[in-house]
Amino acid sequence: MPSSKGPKIFNTRSSLPQYFPRKPTSQTICILILITLLIFGYLAISRTLLGHNCNSTQPRSVSVVWERTENSVTDASLLVNGDAKRHKVMGFIGIFTGFGSVGRRRALRQTWLPSDRHGLQRLEEATGLAFRFIIGRTNVQWKMSVLNKEVAQHDDFILLDIEEEYSKLPYKTLAFFKAAYALFDSEFYVKADDDIYLRPDRLSLLLAKERSNPQTYIGCMKKGPVFTDPKLKCFRMFSNEDVTIGSWMLAMNVNHENNHELCSSECTSTSIAVWDIPKCSGLCSPETKMGELHKKEECSGSPTVAE
Repeated sequence: MPSSKGPKIFNTRSSLPQYFPRKPTSQTICILILITLLIFGYLAISRTLLGHNCNSTQPRSVSVVWERTENSVTDASLLVNGDAKRHKVMGFIGIFTGFGSVGRRRALRQTWLPSDRHGLQRLEEATGLAFRFIIGRTNVQWKMSVLNKEVAQHDDFILLDIEEEYSKLPYKTLAFFKAAYALFDSEFYVKADDDIYLRPDRLSLLLAKERSNPQTYIGCMKKGPVFTDPKLKCFRMFSNEDVTIGSWMLAMNVNHENNHELCSSECTSTSIAVWDIPKCSGLCSPETKMGELHKKEECSGSPTVAE
């Protein structure tokens, strides 16, 4: 998985002519000691600054494409515009979003999701969870231009090489899981929407629980039972991406864990994700509702674990 060309750092080594007399005087020795101290001090500061810059400026947003041949697009070679090394986390959360959801992303960054790379790093260190917005592409140039500016400002995206269209959500979901696995060495891969109010601290505790079955599918069945009929096991695309994922999990014989705290209709001492169920599939009017929930003590101020 080759990485794209990024900025290179060149270290220049200055050549300082030095003259050593046969019989060094005390003054010469002092000068040499001073020069040595200056060199070591310069190297120490340079390494510190270079290490700091590498950690703080390395982009978190990446573009993911699949190798294209003359006749098709193959899954075999995943090309990632970024670092090829998989980043180790407990859980990777992909927040599905679209070109018309600028306001939703703004609402998330103003409430439970940090709005800059340093905040995302602190959240990851505290919870073991990494968050990125997941979006495809469009042929509308002005939309891509607006998105690129947002990426440059917040650096919290994964850009998929797939057309961003509602009818293609199952294919976007498949592309997301492929990219997520290629980029992150994670115990859990989580798909979320951009219209929910989430408590990352509680989601972290949920994922960190000890489980007898390492292959566990965690979700909230809010519209019906989980089908376990072996005849329904298949790898196919349905019109709904969540139904599609469910069929894949059934085909892989995973353990299903149904948790209604992931689809709570109001903030409680144990709620993990809040949606306006059953009126809406997420929060109704999420751009305003997100801020209203965040101001409530029971939503943002309550402890991680109920006392």
